[in-house]
Amino acid sequence: MTNDAPTLTARAPYRADIVGSFLRPAAVAEARHEHATGDLATATLRAIEDEAIADLVAKEQAAGLQLATDGEFRRSWWHFDFFGLLDGVDIVELDHGIQFQGVQTKPRGVHVSGPIRFTDDHPFLAHFRFLKEQADAAGVTPKFTIPAPTVLDFRVEPGHIDPVAYPGGHPAIADDLVQAYRDAWQAFYDAGARYLQFDDTAWAYLCSDVELEKARERGIETNGIAERYATLLNRILDGKPDDLVVTTHVCRGNFRSTWISSGGYEPVAEQLLGNTAYDGYFLEYDSERAGGFEPLRFLPEGDKRVVLGLITTKSGEPEDPEVVKRRIDEASHFAPLDQLALSPQCGFASTEEGNLLSEDEQWAKIRSVVDIAADVWK
Repeated sequence: MTNDAPTLTARAPYRADIVGSFLRPAAVAEARHEHATGDLATATLRAIEDEAIADLVAKEQAAGLQLATDGEFRRSWWHFDFFGLLDGVDIVELDHGIQFQGVQTKPRGVHVSGPIRFTDDHPFLAHFRFLKEQADAAGVTPKFTIPAPTVLDFRVEPGHIDPVAYPGGHPAIADDLVQAYRDAWQAFYDAGARYLQFDDTAWAYLCSDVELEKARERGIETNGIAERYATLLNRILDGKPDDLVVTTHVCRGNFRSTWISSGGYEPVAEQLLGNTAYDGYFLEYDSERAGGFEPLRFLPEGDKRVVLGLITTKSGEPEDPEVVKRRIDEASHFAPLDQLALSPQCGFASTEEGNLLSEDEQWAKIRSVVDIAADVWK
């Protein structure tokens, strides 16, 4: 499959797209471990990461994708690395991790220690610039992923917002969070970004009675939370340039091939699809936990696109292309086929540990996405 395939579209998200993260190559995993133990210089680690990312971009292009990510190779977590490099946000040790099905992550959490700010020296800007150099050389669009602001809002634990910085407590962080993310997309845009993705677990938690109850126990006000999050995101995205595409990936959890939340999109679909200013939505549809396609009826007519996550990243078992095509057809009964696309349901390694499949199986999944999309959107 080459990049003149019939899946070409002029604007992201593309007919064949990806969420972002890839399994860490052994050289990267080993280098990061040695760096963490003090046995490898930072410059050497960066050189190893650079080489791996350049190789990844070449593989993404060769697989037929119109875009490339850096695989999140420089990150330990999909969210904590970005949050911890904001001014006013620290990553701290908790007495518990995030509970997945049968396994718990390392005990990390966010602590708001001062005014939340995104500054021009945030390291992710340099990470993007390197990705852009590689993507430009390969003739593909650089896509960069960062965690959504709603994740920070939803995950912050009681007692982890400094009362001096924010005397009003949890609700008081909203204005600074909005400005930090407005500054972020502007800085990425100025660096040449035209395709950003906000990764988001919060919307999936809002579809789960179990996770909503956990949130209430943590002191989160859940009444009207979908409307509040839509307003927060719209304030952030207001005035963004027309040629900056910002999408979101709604994730139900992805750690060592396990998951957190269940529940269809119906409780949030009207707010998420109909009332937020995102240009596209990556929705997980690889299992019964996601419910049916009926909530897609809230997608407004126009340029917005839903990317159907019908290819699982949680196992190496290949999907039957004909089954995937039938499911795309089913989805098209609720949203126009022209406003749909295809991708894996999540990344392959939302944390550096990665999911339980091989690199060969990972790339077989990517090629399957490209080939199926080429057949469906001829």
